[in-house]
Amino acid sequence: MAREERDQRRASGTKPGVKHRIDGGEGGLVQAAAPLPDGAHRRLSRGQVAGLIVLSVLLLLLATLRTHATWEALHLLFFVGFMGHSGVKLVAAFTPRAPRAEAWLPEEALPAYTIIVPLYREAAVAAELVANLTRLDYPRDRLQVLIALEANDHETQAAFAALDLPAGFQVLIAPPGSPQTKPRACNVALERARGDLVVIYDAEDAPHPGQLREAAARFAQDDASLACLQAPLRIEPDPRFLPDQFALEYAVLFEVFLPALARWGLAFPLGGTSNHFRADALRAVEGWDPYNVTEDADIGFRLAARGYRLDVITRPTFETSPATLRIWTPQRARWIKGHLQTLAVHARGPAVRTPRGAVALVLTLALPLASSHLHGPLFIWLLLQSAGSRLDLWAAVPAMDWMLVFFGWTCIAIAGAEAQRRAGHRQRPLPLLGAIFYWPLQSLAAAKALGQFIVAPFHWDKTPHTPRAANPLLPRLLARTGRALP
Repeated sequence: MAREERDQRRASGTKPGVKHRIDGGEGGLVQAAAPLPDGAHRRLSRGQVAGLIVLSVLLLLLATLRTHATWEALHLLFFVGFMGHSGVKLVAAFTPRAPRAEAWLPEEALPAYTIIVPLYREAAVAAELVANLTRLDYPRDRLQVLIALEANDHETQAAFAALDLPAGFQVLIAPPGSPQTKPRACNVALERARGDLVVIYDAEDAPHPGQLREAAARFAQDDASLACLQAPLRIEPDPRFLPDQFALEYAVLFEVFLPALARWGLAFPLGGTSNHFRADALRAVEGWDPYNVTEDADIGFRLAARGYRLDVITRPTFETSPATLRIWTPQRARWIKGHLQTLAVHARGPAVRTPRGAVALVLTLALPLASSHLHGPLFIWLLLQSAGSRLDLWAAVPAMDWMLVFFGWTCIAIAGAEAQRRAGHRQRPLPLLGAIFYWPLQSLAAAKALGQFIVAPFHWDKTPHTPRAANPLLPRLLARTGRALP
């Protein structure tokens, strides 16, 4: 836990003057955030630890006494799991979006809206972020924008102090505290939120101008059980391998998989941004878990466990992608670690006690986590097994395994093509072909995530962001999509 202790020691400091500023608390003492009754501060329950020990001992005994039979059973289990994971994506691709008739609210009926933007070390994009949020089409007298900054982030505080912030924008300085995470900052901002509806945005976000109006109209059309609407996140074009695959992955998730889960009436992990909430529902579940590093995934299941529903809207938020493996790996490791936290919490909570809740946990957390840890080893095993069979060192790869790889790629390719169509992108086969080489990278991040889950569960790996104008290719690439540079 040494890394987390260092994080906490850095979480205090003096604050420069900031216009439109609110102090989130008094005093300079670092205080621990109040945990939820059963949240991610408890990595595993005693029952879960005992179950893992028993399972490990049992597998070890079987592997020792019945090695071949154990291997065959695990092989079959992996085959069924991977087929199921891929097959769900295929079914989702053929599940149409729920038909919706747009009925905009008149100006006078629009509810008060609070935008929460938790930031840390984002001075470089402060001006661009304010410009992107200013483009939102919503009455200024009913819009509150809370920029939540950490007490020790003097650079970002100074960047906002230098800006002429529009009416309704306020800089909120979160009090020193631990863990220093995005959900803790969101909870501090939620205490000061005046809106009937609340949305979270991130530093790099460029939301569609009509997104708030669409969400407000959907909430007005539905009953109070609808607690959250997820807007699709779309990655801005970048021809490099990692960003291209990241964009395809996001398209499949937000254009195909989440709309299908919503249509099937299942809970799902929310995206890290552009989640629109009823403020009352958010407060009813005590806000976000400050100890969960994917608070978005967790809160979707906590809302569902309390009887609330989740759904999706269509107007997107545009984001940039991590461009290098050095940036991509820590971000992905944090996501996988957070999903491990979320699965551990809800596997012992009320969500897993209903058939729909259990199915949702398996489809959205258990299977993807297993895949992320096993893709790399499977890929290496296929390469070694194929090379060894050519040298007559051992038997060839079973046809069942090649069929599994082909089936998995086919499902993702079909889902990817449908996602590209729904997002209005050009149909491009190259990213679909490259996906099979992207999957094994998940295992690099998964190994890091598993280690951090044990030794630094609450450490937040910060993803750096740069202004869009810093990418010389972006203006030309955005021109293909009809979007101007934000």
